[in-house]
Amino acid sequence: MRKRLKDCLIAAAVALVLTIPMALGALYRPDLAASDALYQTREAQDGNVVIVGIDERAFEELGPISDWGRDLYAVAIESLNESEDCRPAAIALDVIFGGETEEELDEYLAEAAGEYGNVITACAGYIGTELLEQGENEYSLNTFAWTDCETAYDLLREQSIPAHINVMLDTDGFLRHHLLKITLSDGTEIPSIALAAANLYREYHGQEAITLPPTDARGFWYLPYIGIPGDYDGYISLADVITGEIPAEEFAGKIVYIGPYALGLQDEYFTSIDHGQKMFGVEIHANATDALLKGEFKKEITKTVQVILLFLISFLAFLGFWRRRVRTAVPLWIGLTGGWVLLAKAAYAAGFVLHVLWIPVSVTILFVACIAINYIQEARERHKVTNTFKRYVDPSVIQELLKQGSDSINLGGQLCDIAVLFVDIRGFTTMSEVLPASEVVKILNQYLTLTTKCVMDNHGTLDKFVGDCTMAIWNAPLEQEDYVMNACKAAMAMVEGSKPLAEKLQKEFGRTVSFGVGVNVGPAVVGNIGAPMRMDYTAIGDTVNTAARLEANAPAGTVYISRAVADVLGDRIRTTSLGDSIKLKGKAEGFEVLKLEEIIQ
Repeated sequence: MRKRLKDCLIAAAVALVLTIPMALGALYRPDLAASDALYQTREAQDGNVVIVGIDERAFEELGPISDWGRDLYAVAIESLNESEDCRPAAIALDVIFGGETEEELDEYLAEAAGEYGNVITACAGYIGTELLEQGENEYSLNTFAWTDCETAYDLLREQSIPAHINVMLDTDGFLRHHLLKITLSDGTEIPSIALAAANLYREYHGQEAITLPPTDARGFWYLPYIGIPGDYDGYISLADVITGEIPAEEFAGKIVYIGPYALGLQDEYFTSIDHGQKMFGVEIHANATDALLKGEFKKEITKTVQVILLFLISFLAFLGFWRRRVRTAVPLWIGLTGGWVLLAKAAYAAGFVLHVLWIPVSVTILFVACIAINYIQEARERHKVTNTFKRYVDPSVIQELLKQGSDSINLGGQLCDIAVLFVDIRGFTTMSEVLPASEVVKILNQYLTLTTKCVMDNHGTLDKFVGDCTMAIWNAPLEQEDYVMNACKAAMAMVEGSKPLAEKLQKEFGRTVSFGVGVNVGPAVVGNIGAPMRMDYTAIGDTVNTAARLEANAPAGTVYISRAVADVLGDRIRTTSLGDSIKLKGKAEGFEVLKLEEIIQ
């Protein structure tokens, strides 16, 4: 429980460390770029909007734009409104006709605009600061106030529907939002040219007014583009309208935008649907109009909600990656990153805009960091386990311990059933008294080498050496199959191995050795016992003491076992019962001792 709480606290701290930079804009530009690539896709147009471009062809056929009079636009309006049957639903002039020029031409354009009631003229608002009265002697400064507006000259403004053409780029230089309307200081509301055109279209076709999209505090709404620059199939040169090349019937019931469509007119912007090519302003307005008519608006989830989501997912991702192996962590990483992208796409289709990169980047950072830390910790654990057991545990047992990690070798023990073997040299004390110390050490080393090999070959754990005595255990630190048989096999191998060793030592030192072995099975406390600065992996308990007593009473070249060992192995071994003729220290009357004669299978 304490360990889990600690992991949760670490996860919360790490998630917070990742969340704060994201919330402060660390991924601002890459995230916007990724969002644009995922969300903004080309769609089929329904043909309700037609663009009449003031383009290069118009300059070639009608002369330089600087020489155009306002009567030219009046002619275009009249051509489009040729008859009631072919009248457009709206004609939006994406040109600001500021100030007065020639009176006759000004009146001509105003009359043409007022006669049909479907002409929208452009205006542009200006942003400044405004002092707002909050209460008695309380004021606040509004730094985003529409303080003024450049409109068409008075006569034209009175005969048409004024609408703003303001476009504002995001701070990364791309246009993702559209300003629905502006409210001047005197309370006058001016709709965007797209909103005005869409409402005229609905009115013309006897439909309800446009349902307004969700906007932010400043009146901007997320613009889902219909197509990339140049995608509008209904594009027509203004020259064709003026000369009558295009029949007026082509515009019946539609929205007609007339605006700059040439590079030199400096009315083009980078948009979220295409970062490599600029889109003309008139086409941006056309996209906004189509989006308003479709009514499939997108709501950007608030930053607060997305920050909370980022923190929670990062918190859970850390717990998922922490202390996990790569084969477990990789599917989780793929699921979280890929799943979030799919979720973001599905949310967009449902009308919600999420940050695309926040979660994948955060999860990827956590994945890489946790895998690296896990690798380092695992390497340290492997080193710890190897150093702890390499000198007295069979290598195959070490490999199993490495899979479990270092928790299995912490200070402390557990009760489990084990087989215990004790073996020592008969007559060692007498031999050590008559031989030089150097020869005694050589004999002892060869003996210990033999006993160690027998233990390791039979998958035992070498517990300790005490002088000429060797102690070994089975079924710890890991559970083993047939561990009692393995202990008996090791005992018999020691007895058999002592014969050639005795001959060798007789030749070298004029002395020989033989072994007495005791084997017992039963419950014991097994683990790292001692102090943190010095601990030994060992077993303690009556089972261990009994095995030591059996070995102490076993004659040279003999293996004594308990009835418990014989009962486990049954007819797999051949034994001779000594009854209770052998009195073991600390054991009550009736304790049966058996001599292990042969291992049958």
